[in-house]
Amino acid sequence: MLENFHAFPSTSRPLAGRTILQIVPDLQSGGAERTTIDIAEALHMAGARALVASEGGRMVSELQAKGGVWLPFPAATKNPLAMALNSFRLARILREERVDIVHARSRACAWVAHHAARRAGARFATTFHSIYGGASAIKQRYNSIMAAGDLVIANSHFTARHIAELYPQATQRIVVIARGLDLRAFSPSAVEPARVERVRASWGVARHERVVLLPARLSARKGHLALVDAAKLLLAEGFSDVRFVLAGDAPNAAFRANVEAHIARAGLEEIMRAPGYCADMPAAYLAAAVAVAPSTTPEAFGRVAIEAQAMGAPVIVSDFGAAIETVLAPPQVDATQATGWRTPAGDAAALAQAIREALELRPSAREALTARARRHVQSHFSVERMCAATLDAYERLLIGRAL
Repeated sequence: MLENFHAFPSTSRPLAGRTILQIVPDLQSGGAERTTIDIAEALHMAGARALVASEGGRMVSELQAKGGVWLPFPAATKNPLAMALNSFRLARILREERVDIVHARSRACAWVAHHAARRAGARFATTFHSIYGGASAIKQRYNSIMAAGDLVIANSHFTARHIAELYPQATQRIVVIARGLDLRAFSPSAVEPARVERVRASWGVARHERVVLLPARLSARKGHLALVDAAKLLLAEGFSDVRFVLAGDAPNAAFRANVEAHIARAGLEEIMRAPGYCADMPAAYLAAAVAVAPSTTPEAFGRVAIEAQAMGAPVIVSDFGAAIETVLAPPQVDATQATGWRTPAGDAAALAQAIREALELRPSAREALTARARRHVQSHFSVERMCAATLDAYERLLIGRAL
């Protein structure tokens, strides 16, 4: 099946004069939002008009600074009536702005964009940023819109296999384009020590304390509870100089309360904290001794893995999903070629063991690991590679060439 998927097209032709509109719920934070801005910048540099229809967010100013044009649009709504009205509104925008391609990055947006594109005569593209399951016929029907694009971008081979299994009719339209990272920003040499000190101060950790960092929104599927259980095991073993930081937004108040209660029951209030969103992630990884992404459901990609590897923070991920593509570990490779650790999802004891091993690395072993990890990211997950592949796919779509 994989021979039908196309990973990283090697060429990209100019898109000058074309107009591409991306639609995403908001520009607050997250991987889809980051990719939206990266692609908008690449389009602008290629001479295309890069429009982004979304609700607001802290990333709007960055989008505009990089040449993108923000169109305020109620893209986050999931109300069926509002979505129907939005499709007419978006179709009008597509016609007025002479949009060539509308690219949807979430399901509700995709339903709106699909109908609008058909009305306006634009090509329609989607990206699977997540794994959308099909637990019921209704849910699978709702999710199926992501496979309806003239171009369907999967952010990993794992995601591509998932799409092809659920929606085999989309197989020939799937293009695998891994998420890319700006290795200029995510470079240890680009981060001044003062930035690291500010991040650590915002977390309330002392200079001598080592940080185990989980950088993700507080969500059940991100594995926060597993980390709490692992932290309890490590504390019992005498790791008294380690602090655990849960850095991310808490959109679900009930789950945040659940995490806080779990921390309290484990007696970890003094060593575990949830400071909220971190605006300086490169510095955050440098401030950490270990980064963890112990997801309890398979990740479609997982940006923490590549960000941590790029910044030299030993990383631990759950052993399924796209993590197998982003983090090299035994038995996939020899231990001397590993770029991090992979542990069974939800296994607190295995997670604690991996954290212990990472914390106890000798300097030479840590340096060798982090050098391998950064080379791995440079070779496979640069933003330049992602943008070139995406712009190439856009151009192929516009001129009718086979994907």
